[in-house]
Amino acid sequence: MNENESQHAVKVLRLNAGDRVLIMDGKGTICTAEITNPHHKKCECKILERNTSAKRSFHLHLAIAPTKLNDRMEWFLEKVTEIGVEEITPVICARSERRQTNHERFNKVLVAAMKQSMNPWLPVLNEQEDLSKFLSRQESGFIAHCVESVKTPLKNTNLSTDRITILIGPEGDFTEAEVQVAVQKGWIPVSLGDTRLRTETAGIVACHTVTLLKN
Repeated sequence: MNENESQHAVKVLRLNAGDRVLIMDGKGTICTAEITNPHHKKCECKILERNTSAKRSFHLHLAIAPTKLNDRMEWFLEKVTEIGVEEITPVICARSERRQTNHERFNKVLVAAMKQSMNPWLPVLNEQEDLSKFLSRQESGFIAHCVESVKTPLKNTNLSTDRITILIGPEGDFTEAEVQVAVQKGWIPVSLGDTRLRTETAGIVACHTVTLLKN
């Protein structure tokens, strides 16, 4: 184990030689292991059993504007990891109130949620990116917004593709210009329901809807 995990196992959980633990690599493998040397800086274990889970049959990528309050964004990261998501990109939009994110902190939240939920796959967290740059490089997908226009409920869209990307805007939503640019680039406008959702709630609803329909 690395130093942080060793410290947690030995000093916090007070595990000793002979105790068993589960070890995850975030790449589909969960191992049952026995502690052989309970050192707080380099805890050593013996692998007893190894189980590998296959990836889901689809790849879900959520591109979402960071929320003004960090705890709401961290809550979103935690819940979508529990539900299942393959990739997350924080996108900075015209109305974004938070324009800087803590990549290291967000990754720690993802790891903790992965371990808590026993999801063997750690989502890929991309560095934050301006929306315009994201749209210029990313293959088109779905954009969820509240601008008055024709939108299809996400649950009624064609999700037959094995790679699905959904864009979620900031508090205050995307601007009309941002929506127009996305649509011109092939993004499909979708609705997540009849009520106005918070950014983090919209991300979770989108994640759950796709997972429910695709599993």
